[in-house]
Amino acid sequence: MAGDFVYTPTRFMLEDSRYNEKKADHAVAFIEQLKHIKTSEWAGKPFKLLAWQEQIIRDIFGIVKPNGARQFRHCFVEVPKKSGKSELAAAVALYLLCADQEQGAEIYSVANDREQAAIVFNLAQQMAQDNPILRKLCKFVDSRKRIIFKPTNSFYAAISSEVKNKYGLNCHGVIFDELLGQTERKLYDTMTIGSGSARRQPLNFVITTAGQDRNSICYEEHCYALDLLQGRKIDPSYYPVVFAARDDEEWTDPAVWKRVNPSFGITVPEDFYHSFVNRAKTNVALESEFRQFYLNQWLSSAKRWLPMDKYDKGNTPFKPEDLRGRSCYGGLDLASTDDIAAFVLVFPPDEVNGEYHVLPFFWIPEENMHQRVKNHRVPYAQWARDGYLETTEGNIIYYDFIERKVAELGKIYNIREISYDRWGAEQMSQNLKANGFEMVDFGQGFQSISQPSKELHRLVLDERLIHGGHPVLRWMFENVYIETDAAANIKPSKKKSREKIDGAVATIMALDRAIIREDTKKGKGGIVVYDADTDTITRNGVIIDAPVERESDADRRRRIEREAMFGEGW
Repeated sequence: MAGDFVYTPTRFMLEDSRYNEKKADHAVAFIEQLKHIKTSEWAGKPFKLLAWQEQIIRDIFGIVKPNGARQFRHCFVEVPKKSGKSELAAAVALYLLCADQEQGAEIYSVANDREQAAIVFNLAQQMAQDNPILRKLCKFVDSRKRIIFKPTNSFYAAISSEVKNKYGLNCHGVIFDELLGQTERKLYDTMTIGSGSARRQPLNFVITTAGQDRNSICYEEHCYALDLLQGRKIDPSYYPVVFAARDDEEWTDPAVWKRVNPSFGITVPEDFYHSFVNRAKTNVALESEFRQFYLNQWLSSAKRWLPMDKYDKGNTPFKPEDLRGRSCYGGLDLASTDDIAAFVLVFPPDEVNGEYHVLPFFWIPEENMHQRVKNHRVPYAQWARDGYLETTEGNIIYYDFIERKVAELGKIYNIREISYDRWGAEQMSQNLKANGFEMVDFGQGFQSISQPSKELHRLVLDERLIHGGHPVLRWMFENVYIETDAAANIKPSKKKSREKIDGAVATIMALDRAIIREDTKKGKGGIVVYDADTDTITRNGVIIDAPVERESDADRRRRIEREAMFGEGW
């Protein structure tokens, strides 16, 4: 069934690791001595690995570090339903139990409940019982869901989901089935983090399909795997496998079915997909089921904001020195002193429907940068070496460092205004104002940030936002998820976004000032006046607005300006 598979080691193999063909062949040969159990068509036939399965087996068992131990300790496999992941997991469990030469090995099948955990275990037990050699060497304890491999006094067991009795385990292997069903992370962390620390080369083998809960441990692992696959994070011990359709792909397209189902037409016939989709076209519930389980799409009301393929159209290189003399507007997002700080300049076009150029700057404390790389697996150190962010001495960012940089940029570029988040930046705003910069307080509520966010989205779709492919800024924009209120206003959500978005927020803030001030120069709007005594707004002497409940002074000032530029109700 594997066809003409030609193995090439994974790109995640470290430079000092090597591919041990003998070890890989041993694992493949062991598994292919087993027989299929689960489906009627393949039952009783040799377990001939499919190409995608053999790639995983050769990578995780054949790639070793200089000391000979396996490089990968955690394998996350997210594939659509009926792809053959459960039988693969059962075969991996048996290899760890019987062929990995680990004395006293402890292998566990874990899931949301013991019944689910027993699915993979039962497959493994049947495979072992159908193999004459393993049948002799193993003892099967049905009452305890346990297989004992007598030569090494090792065992494999399906266990319950109770956490309290799992802390003393010494795992050589953990098979975690259908992670999407895990409602909280205690069991997962207990079994996969530290439980095998006394072993030389433990392995977690996690299998799942897509879920719906974007606050779950499964979605967290899904995102982490995508970060690794797309180069946003680095983790040499983690082996990620994700077969999934993008959210914007056409779910009725057979080409998409084939691409995201690695066992397409083998474990499930093609006509199954056609039949399912034909019924799903008129049944929303079936459509959701098909997209989640057979296209591996995470279906949720939470939406990633920008289409990154459109964003990447702005990768056109440009020289910052070519922007000298052009009017620009700054956005300053400082976050906290031990976090990333962002300052972004937005240069509006000189002509109608022209391109906006974005020039970002980032800072991070040098002392905690390497800890962040280790904890969050984000390549901050590489970005610093490549000049995409600056490090500041110590373990916090000293704001005077940023002030000096902004002052330096002010001598190079025509910075008309700087918009800043009042939280944590009040003193710096006063200092920059004393240095001659026009500072504008920017609120972070829906009313302040919605319209410039929508404008930025439009610029991206129109391919008019030119950023030169700056990797830190791209990473932050890709992290952005949005919140929407009852009036269809939007704002970037630091709560929903799984990673840093400071640069994206700073860009929106800068763009807001660019839109307002550049349109003012072009003569849009009428004469708008705010009367503090009567708390009213007038245009050309006519009252056009009453007080807005709970509106901050900063938001109110901004709304007055917008009314002048874009008209009533903007």
